[in-house]
Amino acid sequence: MIIMTVLDRRKMRDEKIARLKTGQTVYAESQEFIRIIKRGIEKEELQVSLEETDAGCWFIPVQGNKGENSKE
Repeated sequence: MIIMTVLDRRKMRDEKIARLKTGQTVYAESQEFIRIIKRGIEKEELQVSLEETDAGCWFIPVQGNKGENSKE
């Protein structure tokens, strides 16, 4: 059995938030980690579309996010 520490989850959250900022879609399976990512999205004020299923949640970035590669 693998036990994740709080620091591991924070690091994983930060990595997924960074991917969203670059326009990449990310996925999370556990309800706890989905909640952590949602909090990070709110904190960073990212525009993200959610696709929730019984198996997990897809976080799909919407154009115009801070830090996203754009030609503005």
